[in-house]
Amino acid sequence: MDMVSNMLTSIRNANAKTKEKVDIPFSTFKAGIAKILVEEGFASNYKLVSVEANKKTAKRKVIRVTLKYTKNKQPVIKGLKRVSKPSLRVYRSHDNIPKVRAAFGVTILSTSKGLLTDRNARKERVGGEVLCHVW
Repeated sequence: MDMVSNMLTSIRNANAKTKEKVDIPFSTFKAGIAKILVEEGFASNYKLVSVEANKKTAKRKVIRVTLKYTKNKQPVIKGLKRVSKPSLRVYRSHDNIPKVRAAFGVTILSTSKGLLTDRNARKERVGGEVLCHVW
């Protein structure tokens, strides 16, 4: 099961229903993606929360992402697209990283220097796996 696709689908569904917050099962990789979404202005905040799954099991960690909307209740995130999938990995060099919506969106890459946006990857001259496009 693809954890990044599940995260993006959860955010996409919460956005469609104009939910204020969405909970995503914790991993450091997904926390890095949430951090980039906040830094780029697509989400207003994220934090780690411990949630009790049921009475028999222990608490589990989730990432609570607070989504961002305009004054007219329109979502700031217009679209999310998963690019590299487990069945078809997509890698790009620093000079071949795609721009999203004429640079109004952001491409998130997994590089040797960690998770980076397309602008930061070009600046640091490092390529990697193209995870997703957000606009």
